[in-house]
Amino acid sequence: MSEMPQIGRSRIYFWTLFAFVLLELPTGYATNVAMLLVFRFLTGFFGGPVLATGGATIMDMYPPVDVPYWIGIFGSVGILGPVMGPLIGGFAAQAKGWRWTIWELTWLCAGVLIMIFFLMPETSQANILYRRAKRLRIATGDSRLKSQSEVDAEGVTVKDNLIVLARAFTLTFSEPVVFFVGLYCALIYGILYLWFESFPLVFGEIYGFNIGLQGLVFLGIFVGGVLTLPCYLYWVRKYLTPTLKQPPIRPEVVLPPTFFGAVALPICLFWYGWTARSSIHWMVPLVGSGSFTVSIITLFMPVLSYLGMAYPDYAASVLAGNALFRASCGVVFPLFVS
Repeated sequence: MSEMPQIGRSRIYFWTLFAFVLLELPTGYATNVAMLLVFRFLTGFFGGPVLATGGATIMDMYPPVDVPYWIGIFGSVGILGPVMGPLIGGFAAQAKGWRWTIWELTWLCAGVLIMIFFLMPETSQANILYRRAKRLRIATGDSRLKSQSEVDAEGVTVKDNLIVLARAFTLTFSEPVVFFVGLYCALIYGILYLWFESFPLVFGEIYGFNIGLQGLVFLGIFVGGVLTLPCYLYWVRKYLTPTLKQPPIRPEVVLPPTFFGAVALPICLFWYGWTARSSIHWMVPLVGSGSFTVSIITLFMPVLSYLGMAYPDYAASVLAGNALFRASCGVVFPLFVS
């Protein structure tokens, strides 16, 4: 929907996050499992567009040569967020109960919502020109003043609007590159959340950590990300940026770090699984867990940049489809834990 000139990006950010914050209230006051699941689904539904639209906003704001740099920062924050959740919420849940994890998230998102309302401008060029033409028509009374997007939309039917709404799905399943890249990202994302489920088993049952300390073990993943991100950004600045300044620009030039990430991922899982035993100090699997973020950053950041550069006109739809793919596996994979 953010690709529609009449809507733009900022409305998507504000209204979906507004709905998310409101729905967090009944989630925190849920009195049974059914109520909790329903409102968790709704909060996920309205919370997703904020993440899915971020890449498109970056494409709006920066030239292609700078996109990988900012995508790297944006994507890393999205990856490290799930790591910070148990870290912040672990002690709150232990001291006050699980509902306090919901309240903490609500407070944080409410603060972000206020900043979006007062500080975040519209970035969609089509929407900016659409609103400018609308203001000029009101000021001059000349109905002939129209933006290019309005001219293009004159012959648009309801069917065409439905196609725009479904574009995230159609591009994901009709473009082989988008599909297989999304499938690989979804697999990694699913493994990430499946792997998270092992932390209470390893550090709780084997090493005897309480709930609060179990949240602290996610610092290994966080530190791995903090150390890896500057290295990735250095590669972008030193090698990728000069390459992108030499036309023609090929999206594939952003992909070399993925070779490193593809190797680091199985090494991390083997390291963590092989050393998670009572006879080995807990620091060893904790250090091994940090290498997972190395693989995530060096895989996801280039892939997100590649998709945005390969489909610049439909970046929001492509990245939204990729996010939906990833989120689906992130939900389903933890169900495999026994």
